Amino acid sequence: MMETKSRTLEITILSAEDLRIDNKSVKKNAFVVVSIDPLNSKTTKMDGEGGSYPSWNDKLVMDMPMQTRFVSLEVKCKGSGGDKTVGFARIPMTDFIGGYSPETCLQFLSYRLRDPKGLKNGIINVSVRVNEPLHACSSLAAASGLGISIDGRKDFGVVTGIPISIGYPSNSMFG
Repeated sequence: MMETKSRTLEITILSAEDLRIDNKSVKKNAFVVVSIDPLNSKTTKMDGEGGSYPSWNDKLVMDMPMQTRFVSLEVKCKGSGGDKTVGFARIPMTDFIGGYSPETCLQFLSYRLRDPKGLKNGIINVSVRVNEPLHACSSLAAASGLGISIDGRKDFGVVTGIPISIGYPSNSMFG
């Protein structure tokens, strides 16, 4: 029986654009809370200089259970009265899993933020990569030393080959 572990999400919070609180430009101290579920969230560092156009370039690595359907991004601003929500975006997993590019590819995405009233409030720019789990059969092969070393790596991962037939006509694209 194959045992499956949760995937890992690498999300880099790059920057945001045109952030406002009560229709006034954010001055400083913006940060982002990334949540996969209520018990699984991480926070970026605070940008103290960028104002309405903060830049974090902060990579967060999080466990992501297989049943995860959304990743939530909440941009907040720390002020004298506490943290205020600037904007919120909810990213469907289908935006970066199951599309035209392989799931493990690094993808750059931008999302419209909505303030607590539901009004448009800036844009957030992120990069995302999903690292799929190892299954028991491939990790067992690696642990036992089976497999073929690729490019000198010592991980002995599983290699998939595609058989080709010899004997194609010489005018074929393989000839």
